[in-house]
Amino acid sequence: MALLKRSDLPPEVLEQLAKNANALKSRKVKIALVSHPHTPRHVSVPLARQFYTFDLMKVALSPVVPADVKVAVDDVLISRLKAVTVGERLTLARRASGRVAAALLLDPENAGAKVVDAIADGKIAAGKIADGKIADAKTSDHRIIAARTAARETRVMPAALDNPRLTEALVIHSVLRPAASADLVQAVARHAKWSCRKEIRSALLRTEHLSLARALEFSRDIPAPLLQEVLASSRLPDRIKEQLLREALG
Repeated sequence: MALLKRSDLPPEVLEQLAKNANALKSRKVKIALVSHPHTPRHVSVPLARQFYTFDLMKVALSPVVPADVKVAVDDVLISRLKAVTVGERLTLARRASGRVAAALLLDPENAGAKVVDAIADGKIAAGKIADGKIADAKTSDHRIIAARTAARETRVMPAALDNPRLTEALVIHSVLRPAASADLVQAVARHAKWSCRKEIRSALLRTEHLSLARALEFSRDIPAPLLQEVLASSRLPDRIKEQLLREALG
């Protein structure tokens, strides 16, 4: 560990250290080796694949790790998101890199929360979720309320939107993806920070899930020629696009 604190170590020394089986028995040594700015990529990336979730996050956020290694580490972390717990996803949404936060904007946990909400609202017969299916069963009111509260408190998407490392470009990329849900589009359209950005408003107008009220609000700040260009590639319903153009062209 004392050796790895030296920033002037040449790649050859770090590569030799990576071949020392005794040294690599230490988790701290492996993290320090992957985090060293001169560790060759063919050494650091395979080692990083052995790390736990939050060790990956720590490496990706280190200011001295080369950019290409950070991208590779983020990719490893993103590939594991479906396998980690809701609590871990929530922590990652709040603290991880912008790329990980953007991936969590499409988090599948939000769909599960919607099912619980639907049960609590009476839209689905009272039941329990087993193996991904809704099975009929009697559920007491207090258990429904507790489940609904827990689902709301653990939603990952709102936490990801508040991540300070999330960028405008990443938000735009997320809302324009085919997998973007109506919940995501509506959350971005209501968000105090993101909903004010002109480029994000234009991106939201290209989605299929924006409400008429929000579409009218966002379109008023866009010049008519640019709005026509935006709507030409928009997935909004035709009736909404027609009304926006009528408003813009007066």
